[in-house]
Amino acid sequence: MITVPVATLLPCHFGRGSCARIRPLLAAVALTALVWLLAAPPLLGQTRDPLSTPSHAARTTHAGLTQIEPPLPAAGEIWEGPLNVPEDSLSGLMVESGGPYPSGYAYEGVWNEEPWDWHILPSGLIFQSYLAGVHESRFASVWNYDREQGWLWDSTLGGRVGLIRYGTAGNYFPQGWQLDIEGAAMPRLELDSGLRDLMSADFRVGSVITYGEGPTQYKIGYYHLSSHLGDEFMLRFPDVQRINYTRDALVLAASHYVFPTLRLYGEVAYSFGVSDGAKPWEFQFGADHAPAMPTGFKGAPFAAVNVHLREDVDFGGNVVFQAGWAWRGESTSRLFRIGVQYYNGKSQQYEFFDNFEEQLGIGMWFDY
Repeated sequence: MITVPVATLLPCHFGRGSCARIRPLLAAVALTALVWLLAAPPLLGQTRDPLSTPSHAARTTHAGLTQIEPPLPAAGEIWEGPLNVPEDSLSGLMVESGGPYPSGYAYEGVWNEEPWDWHILPSGLIFQSYLAGVHESRFASVWNYDREQGWLWDSTLGGRVGLIRYGTAGNYFPQGWQLDIEGAAMPRLELDSGLRDLMSADFRVGSVITYGEGPTQYKIGYYHLSSHLGDEFMLRFPDVQRINYTRDALVLAASHYVFPTLRLYGEVAYSFGVSDGAKPWEFQFGADHAPAMPTGFKGAPFAAVNVHLREDVDFGGNVVFQAGWAWRGESTSRLFRIGVQYYNGKSQQYEFFDNFEEQLGIGMWFDY
């Protein structure tokens, strides 16, 4: 059993009063980061026009990989794929550096340069879900140990999928406009009693419009979230009074891939309808590192951090760290992960939104 107070290593506890003077600063940093991502993506990189394969670079195929014989393309040049991906999934590949690559293989694949067209029920997402965002719609299950509550089972049962896209057809780093719908139930079960009682559950549903071109993506949308106390929990603790915590929020977000495997993001949301403790403003920012292309059975490491600040807890909130191993699909861009998670801050179950929690757990996550 791990009971080391890892949160003491942080500059403050995100859910406690010692951060009172830091919280407004963190909110300002989050808003500044979002504005910077929206207004100045060229500082990190620009969308590049496709370049033809250099005439002096011959291509051969070996073991499912397209190999460029030396001399390799220079940094930033585009060469025709595919690189160990399904046919028509990737039509352009950007070489992030001029080498050296072992045996002349270029491993990093990025932005599609396909013609844009209409696609119904497209595969893949233009704006990916935040890997360490505990309120993102996906399929997930995490077994957490909380120093005060014991073992908890936090699950997310849902997902986000595309309805229509005007853009490229590829699964990996698709470009263009896309309309997505999302929804998830997020129950928490208490495990120490052996009864697996339902303590509470959050429910989320919404829709977003996303746009991506080159390494930068944008998202605007709406979501509704409501929190509910579990029946078994109310029977065991009849003196506990449930609250009707709800949010109806408009969301604006931006993300940028510094490298094909590393993304930075920022988000601001304003709730025009709130109740029972919820307040309008919330901010998120963080970073995701995960495999960008198909991994095969061997997989690849991933790591992620998410900071979520909310006005209803005086711009405190929570920080989440995740690390582990991930697999990216071959025929789709779906991502499956297993690993460890550290959570510090106000409860991720909004029925107890003002309670502080510190948890360490193991989990699995699946993103469509």
